[in-house]
Formats: sequence, C-alpha cells, structure tokens
Amino acid sequence: MGVRCKFWLLKKKRFCAIPPLPNTEFCGNHSARSDDRWIQCSIDPSHSVLESNLENHLRRCPLLKHKNSLSLQPFYQKGINGGDEEDEDVSSESKRMAVQSITVHELIKLIEKIKSVHASICKDIQDSYNMPEVCRNWINRANDCFRKIPFQEKHVIQQASILGNLEKLGAFKSCSSVGEQLHSPAVVEFGAGRGYLTQMLADCYGVSKVFLIERKSYKLKADRSLRQKESLMLERLRIDIEDLNLNAIGSLQGVPYLAIGKHLCGPATDMTLRCCVGENDSTSYLRGLSIATCCHHLCQWKHYINKSFFLSQGMSKDEFHAVTWFTSWAVDSADHEELDTKIRENEKVLAGEGDDDDDLLRNMCARDRAVLGFMCKDIIDAGRLMWIREHGLEKSELVKYVPSNISPENRLLIASY
Repeated sequence: MGVRCKFWLLKKKRFCAIPPLPNTEFCGNHSARSDDRWIQCSIDPSHSVLESNLENHLRRCPLLKHKNSLSLQPFYQKGINGGDEEDEDVSSESKRMAVQSITVHELIKLIEKIKSVHASICKDIQDSYNMPEVCRNWINRANDCFRKIPFQEKHVIQQASILGNLEKLGAFKSCSSVGEQLHSPAVVEFGAGRGYLTQMLADCYGVSKVFLIERKSYKLKADRSLRQKESLMLERLRIDIEDLNLNAIGSLQGVPYLAIGKHLCGPATDMTLRCCVGENDSTSYLRGLSIATCCHHLCQWKHYINKSFFLSQGMSKDEFHAVTWFTSWAVDSADHEELDTKIRENEKVLAGEGDDDDDLLRNMCARDRAVLGFMCKDIIDAGRLMWIREHGLEKSELVKYVPSNISPENRLLIASY
C-alpha cells in the first residue's frame, strides 16, 4: 500500500486514503493553510471543509444537489410519515435525565406497570424459526450465489426466516388480479442497505418489480446481480422513509406489493408502517409485510405509531420515553436463552431498593436490567402489532424469527390480508 494522507477521519476511524502532495504529509483536500481551519459542512455534517472554501462549497455540496433533485420528485412529501409535528425528538441523554428525575416510588410503579402490561399482552410471542426449502437450496448453491454477494451465515439465516415467515402467511400465493390482468407482486425493501434481503427474495421466489428504499448511497453488488435479471425492474430510491409517499411512485401504481425490512432501527419501523398501512388514498395495495424491528432505544413519541395503546395502559409520553431508554439494557447479558426463560416466568425484576432512584437502577444486576429491557422492547412492538390489526391486517403476528444466539434483535412483525 502506498503512502497515505495523514489526516485522521473521525467518522471512518482511519486516515485519508488519498496520496499526499509532494513535500507534505497531507493531500490537497487536507493540507494545512495559514489562518484557516476545518469546519463541518452545514448541509452535510458528515464531511468538513476549509472555512475559507465554505461559501463556495455550499453552492455545490453533493447532498444539496441530491436534496434539490429529490424535492422535484412526485413521491417526495416532506414529513408525510413522521407523525405528530407538534412533538419533538428527545435525545438519549434527555431520556436518561428524565428517568433519574422521577422518585423511587414512581419508578417502582412504572416497573410494576411494565411487568403487568408485558404479562397481559406479550405472553403469546412464539418462536418461528423458519428455513423454507427454496431458501435452503439457494444457500446450498454457494458456488453460484455467493460469488455475487458476500456470505455471512447469521445474516442469511435471518433473511431466510424473514421471507419464510412471510410465505407462511400466504403472501407468495398465486398473484392477485387487477381487472383482467394478473400482476406478480412487487417488493419494497425499506432500509435496504446493500439489498441482500431482496436478492434472496428475487432469487428464491421471483418478483417483477423491486424498489429499494435507503437514504444513503451505496455501491452494491446486490444491485448489479438484480439488474442482470431481464424480467425484473429495479428502482433504488435514495430518500428518508419519513418523506416517502409510496402511492406517488408511478411504476408501483395498481400493483400489489410486499413490504420487507431487516432491522429497521427505532422510528424507521413506525414510519414504514405509516407509509404502507396509513390512511392515505392508495393507488397500489399492500399484500403482506415482514419487518424485523431493532434499536427500540431510538424510538420517539413523535413517530410512534400507536400512542393510544400506551395511553390506554396508563403510560404517559414521559413514561414511553423511559420505556425506550430501558430497552438499551436488553443486550447487556450474553445469555439470552436464560433471559427468555426469565421473561416467560415473569420473575421479579427488582434486585433491591436503594435510597433514591439512581441507587435503585444501579442495584439491579445486569440480568435483571436485560429482562426489563426485553420486556420493554416487546411492549413497543406489541403496540405496533395492535395498530396493524386495527388497520385491517388481521392476519398478523409478532414472532421470534431467529434464535437469540443468531441475533438478540429477533422480533419480527409479519402481516398479510
């Protein structure tokens, strides 16, 4: 490897890969200049520019060009899936401070409430580890398939079960008809990332149209493989789920579709559900969804899909944010099988009572914290399941789709009409 620029990139945690200029340790982008300093771009804080170049850079920042182009698209509608505009996002630090500001009595009551709600509505979450034969055969064809995409066993197992659970609900049965014409289902993958979930679906089940929704830009092997399928139309939309009006995508109108997503972090799950199952007039129709949830600590009252569920359980907005903060404890313990057992048995969460709420939290052992965290994650997802059913998808479930040793983030929302 040749000599590299000595400028340290904080976000990427490595040095710049560009060769340095002659007689200096830095490249042209990062060479030091007298009376100048590096500052974050105000449009895209992921990169920095010299302060003297800022004005010129802001006129041609790549993200600005993308935003200007996106605003002209018919499917872009700012905040359409965002939830209540009057509410604001709450930081993790604010959540922590709010938890520590409540009294010991209030904290005990909240934990008792969490245990009670979980025991009453989350007792039927079943194991549904699914490996369809068609996916098993796909995996066994490693020499053919994995030359095109990287093979990581734990991710492939998750992908197969996400699709297998959707198949179990009948989402891949004979195509629905619109008028006299039969339409094979399209696929909309939310938070598509590198597109490997759709890659498996397309190879195993066959689809006519694919829409990959991701706010970041990727150079993807899965895209190249999908584009090689002559019968498949592929569109990648670089857009926040919060701003996506799915009904305004011209090539999706009048076509049944499946909504899928692997590990949609925090509020992205709520935005996806609102995007697909919302009350807007629909020109296309949802046939089924299979969404693996994760990162519940990032959830926000502003975006949460079923506020009325929490309120009906006697939980306020502040208590909702406390519940989301507790979910960060769910991965504290490595022995997740033991945690599942403890949750089923609904054993006592509190390890002891301290002189104040901070002591009370500290006196809870790691296992008890994790038990409470998983209970909170289940409650958040159970509210989402209820919302789905209330909006007509009565054939819906919340399941554990892989063993916890594959991924502790192993809850899956599946639904079909």
